[in-house]
Amino acid sequence: MQTILTQMLAGYQTNTLEEKKNAIKEVVQEIALCGLSRAGFFKQATFYGGTALRIFYGLDRFSEDLDFSLISPNTDFELQPYFSGLEKELAAAGLKFSVEEKVKSVDSDIKSAFLKGNTKEHIVSIYDEQNVTVNPDEVIKIKFEVDVNPPAFATFENKYRLLPSPYQVKLYDMPSLFAGKVHAVICRAWKSRVKGRDLYDYVFYMANQAKINLPHLRARLEDSGVLKEDDTFTIDTLKTMLNERFETIDYETAKKDVLPFIKDSSKLDLWNKDFFTSITDNLKDCD
Repeated sequence: MQTILTQMLAGYQTNTLEEKKNAIKEVVQEIALCGLSRAGFFKQATFYGGTALRIFYGLDRFSEDLDFSLISPNTDFELQPYFSGLEKELAAAGLKFSVEEKVKSVDSDIKSAFLKGNTKEHIVSIYDEQNVTVNPDEVIKIKFEVDVNPPAFATFENKYRLLPSPYQVKLYDMPSLFAGKVHAVICRAWKSRVKGRDLYDYVFYMANQAKINLPHLRARLEDSGVLKEDDTFTIDTLKTMLNERFETIDYETAKKDVLPFIKDSSKLDLWNKDFFTSITDNLKDCD
């Protein structure tokens, strides 16, 4: 008889050690979502980011983190009340993970924690590989973050999953998810260079003819200091901003960033300024 864990892992290709690690991480992410849902987390919070796009919309790349935002600002929000429920949900599936909050030295609107479990122990127990070559101290680590003072005008929807047990998640709808990603393309630098995963996701949204929540994107850009309150901001303004960004990107470096997270590297062959400028012509908002 299949366990819940083997059911959830059945669809994964796990020929290499790295594929096994990523499969475990993705399953842990979904079990964590179930635990948070059971604990009432989604009465206050909503799911967004690359992992939300993978689980609920079929993004075909690995995404490391769990990103959440409160529905309404609440700087007094605490993560710790949800830790025991998370650990119990993971233990019920046969996973030995602990949750540890990241204590920050400066005030921040982002509350962070890590799910941690021993890599070798889980590879041995799940895949029955007694001689696996893994540092005994290596850990599988998944970061999850909650924005307690989120930008305005996001819109949400409820989605459902059946494993490990039926549960409901509140998440940003597609236009609001897309707004968050476009904000990242414009504003986020990773170690002084563009994060190629942002570009990959941007192409995914455009391929799926996603429309963008422009008021929510504006709120994000104002929070980042890119726009002022009295600045004009239309879909054409946004296209200009994106095209200016596409002029500055080192695409070879961006490709190297995303390669470890995807299976088909040929999807990056067309990446250059002209490609991104061309597909951006078709960008539309929700109006």
